[in-house]
Amino acid sequence: MRRIRKVDTKPELVVRRLVHAMGFRYRLHCSSLPGTPDIVLPRHRKVIAVHGCFWHQHEGCKLARRPKSRLDYWLPKLARNVERDHAARIALAEAGWASFTVWECQTRNVDALEKILRQFLARQPSARDEGT
Repeated sequence: MRRIRKVDTKPELVVRRLVHAMGFRYRLHCSSLPGTPDIVLPRHRKVIAVHGCFWHQHEGCKLARRPKSRLDYWLPKLARNVERDHAARIALAEAGWASFTVWECQTRNVDALEKILRQFLARQPSARDEGT
């Protein structure tokens, strides 16, 4: 597990390139916000979290398979990740930040991802904005 990267993952770099190409400027991994979002657009009060499908258990995704061994270790660990993500989204919304989650599997189709990101970044933040 030592080789699993926390920052600068391939999916994160794909999203960062797209957001930058759209003309948006951002900060990375802002630790002062709940959940330390991957991409923070302070001017727009929006954050983008880039999640690995396995580590954050993307529901319905084939990449989010259940481990076959050491279930007593892995299942609670993965459940804590999901709970932590949910709590961070709620805390961000309460602080007035719009959040959006990009899943690892979504980064494989760059054109579709660009369209989704444009929609999120173009709309005005609402009080109940939690992403997908």
